[in-house]
Amino acid sequence: MKFTKKDIKQIKSKGIDVEEVNKQLETLKKGLPNINLKEAANINNGILELDEEKRSKYISFFESKRNEISILKFVPASGAATRMFKFLFQFLKEYDPKNETINSYVNRRKATKVLLFIVGIEKQPFYALVIERIKVYYSNYDVLSNDEKTLAFIKTLLDEDKLNFGALPKGLFPFHKYKDHIATAFEEHLFEAALYASSKGIANLHFTISEKHKKTFDKEFKRIQNIVEKKTGNTFNISFSNQKESTDTISVSLNNELFREDDGQLHFRPSGHGALLNNLNEFNADVIFIKNIDNVVVYEYEDEVAEYKKMLAGVLLEVQEQAFNFVRHLKKDRLSEEEIHFVAQFLRSRLNIVISSEFEKYSNDYKIEYLLNKLNRPIRVCGMVVNEGEPGGGPFWVKDESGNISLQIVESAQIDKESKHQKSILKNATHFNPVDLVCGMKNYKGELFDLQKFVDPKAAFITMKTKAGKELKALELPGLWNGSMANWNTVFVEVPLVTFNPVKTVNDLLKPTHQI
Repeated sequence: MKFTKKDIKQIKSKGIDVEEVNKQLETLKKGLPNINLKEAANINNGILELDEEKRSKYISFFESKRNEISILKFVPASGAATRMFKFLFQFLKEYDPKNETINSYVNRRKATKVLLFIVGIEKQPFYALVIERIKVYYSNYDVLSNDEKTLAFIKTLLDEDKLNFGALPKGLFPFHKYKDHIATAFEEHLFEAALYASSKGIANLHFTISEKHKKTFDKEFKRIQNIVEKKTGNTFNISFSNQKESTDTISVSLNNELFREDDGQLHFRPSGHGALLNNLNEFNADVIFIKNIDNVVVYEYEDEVAEYKKMLAGVLLEVQEQAFNFVRHLKKDRLSEEEIHFVAQFLRSRLNIVISSEFEKYSNDYKIEYLLNKLNRPIRVCGMVVNEGEPGGGPFWVKDESGNISLQIVESAQIDKESKHQKSILKNATHFNPVDLVCGMKNYKGELFDLQKFVDPKAAFITMKTKAGKELKALELPGLWNGSMANWNTVFVEVPLVTFNPVKTVNDLLKPTHQI
């Protein structure tokens, strides 16, 4: 596809190579292969189930190493609160107060989410804030009917000329109401980090945010810093980054023609959370916890959640220590056939690596080279919760085009829904990915891996979007914990549902883990 001089200037101004854009266009035109599921991972088949004794062992192991290592908590936090209120924005658009009651609207539209919001409205953490402001905009509020009061409440909450809470980043939205204050998700991440992601009294947290919200996050940290540090006894080092413009991807029309803005410029879009691999790649820490911004709990559940984070970190440190020892031996010692098989068994049993069926035919030198290649990779230990119908990814055994089988986190969008066999495997999955990762990104010498070398580029996504009412095709990079980590060594561990508390809609804030 030919670009004008103006196009090339625009592409280069974003820090992208023209060759890379052409590759993206080719991908959008040809499409991407569906992932080939072999079977779902489950307990004793890719997912570890740890009893209380083993949990305690791993927690103790982590605690014994905690002050000897560097730790970082990495929180993707660029999401806006808008999606939390999708059903309320729809309500404001469709509800006709002159010709129907809210109850008739709920019945007509089967709007159960609206009904749940209204029923639980006084339990929402922002309830008092809205009531405090509502009379500024509606001086006659006290004499309004119940339906009119509900409508005024929702408009005060969401209208652009009022509180406009839908425009807040999710991390700064009021999540939890305590006796003396309201806590944001950002604040809760700090308290939680002190419990498991601190070393020698210092907690390092990094949030990936939208650039336009940087000052607001800074302001929030200044507001709560002294309080959080006094209550936890920790010092907090907070840093922020943005999704790099150079990771944006080109868009095309449904006919694979270049999609252009009204002014003729090429239309680029942020390429999904897979772009954050660049941000993650810049950190030098021994242990990195990854957790989404909206997955937090109120204070009374934090200790329990933290115990499982420490357990996952203990698993990581133990398996990493063993892997490093094997790498050292393979590199410097002349191993016997028996010792080589011992290393291969470690790969199978602890790192879930399927050894090639041709392995026994290799020479000893090639066996060692093969094992080193498999061992010398970043490691991720991922919590998995029992599937209760949540949308999103899960743990599966996957077969690639070369016939290699590996353990992966797979999104439903990557699966061929036309295949009964693939749909059957998906339907019978027992566990769900809550985005609960502990990562080791260094090799046996303490040197950082280049994470870009372990990405599966074919695990990208093509999604349908709209711009100014026109449909387009967009390309998302392989997901941060999906294709971007496809060639990491992977350990899945079952964790309880209490560790998974996302806030996808505002009604999720009514769940017990978000209520005092």
